[in-house]
Amino acid sequence: MGIPRVYQRVLLPILLINALLFVYLLSVNGPFSESYDYIPLPTAAPPHKLCVIGRNHDHLWFLKLIMGDVLVPFRDRDEELSEFAPHIDKFLREQGIEYYLLLMNQTDDLRFNRASLINAKSDRVGCDYMVMHDVDLLPLNSEISYHFPGEGVIRHISSPSYHPKYSYSKFIGGILMLTMNDYKTLNGMSNKYWGWGLEDDEFFLRIKDAALNLTRVENLSSNRLNTFRHLHGPKRKRDYAVVTKEQKSMKKRRDYISGLNNVSYNITARRIRSFGEASVHVVDVQLFCDMSWTPYCKLPSHR
Repeated sequence: MGIPRVYQRVLLPILLINALLFVYLLSVNGPFSESYDYIPLPTAAPPHKLCVIGRNHDHLWFLKLIMGDVLVPFRDRDEELSEFAPHIDKFLREQGIEYYLLLMNQTDDLRFNRASLINAKSDRVGCDYMVMHDVDLLPLNSEISYHFPGEGVIRHISSPSYHPKYSYSKFIGGILMLTMNDYKTLNGMSNKYWGWGLEDDEFFLRIKDAALNLTRVENLSSNRLNTFRHLHGPKRKRDYAVVTKEQKSMKKRRDYISGLNNVSYNITARRIRSFGEASVHVVDVQLFCDMSWTPYCKLPSHR
């Protein structure tokens, strides 16, 4: 006995809809799929990009690593540049890090300002983390890693236990690594330090205020004598000349105002230099000074 016509009118559309749905699911999931849920394939995380920012009394560098930059604050120190560039090139390549060096050369007649040179270029180099690196401090121990530290983590590589010269507990100079996001959170470094090296101490207080995790390199097989090579000698003098009354007064006060958000500068030229296999991308930078705020940015003879 056949299906009554009234039921055929109801069942046939249902069967047709189910058949079309089955064909659609096969086209999406394939004939052997055990589930109709869509499971996306995992994608590889993009490589991290490191800026190694080389600094030394008259220098600031950013190394561009894995499409990041190495920026270097610099002024008239070719002898250190000629040693630093080939050394860091070899050291980073041995860690599998692609990079290029970007040297920030201060060309104005103001006193040297490492922090402002870092601020001037740190947010324009396409990196997601950076290392502020003294140019006269060469890493020797291959156990020292320049890889991504993680968000919220400040890694002090040249810790007081291994730096050849400085060992006080609040010291964070030499080589300091952090993400670009964390650097922006801290508003970079203070722009008020012209010709004298207290910007790191101010930066330590900014890190403490922001409650970021400051870690230090430890448990190396080397010691204070053979972890780093220090190039600083008697011919490499800091710009301590003429510490003015205003400068002494200013260093006693915290800077909650200046930093990455208000550094004033102009890029005047770009060129490429080679030191062995290391290519250095040089950027000439002219910094500007607010004489009403930091009149000591110029030596008395230039005011």
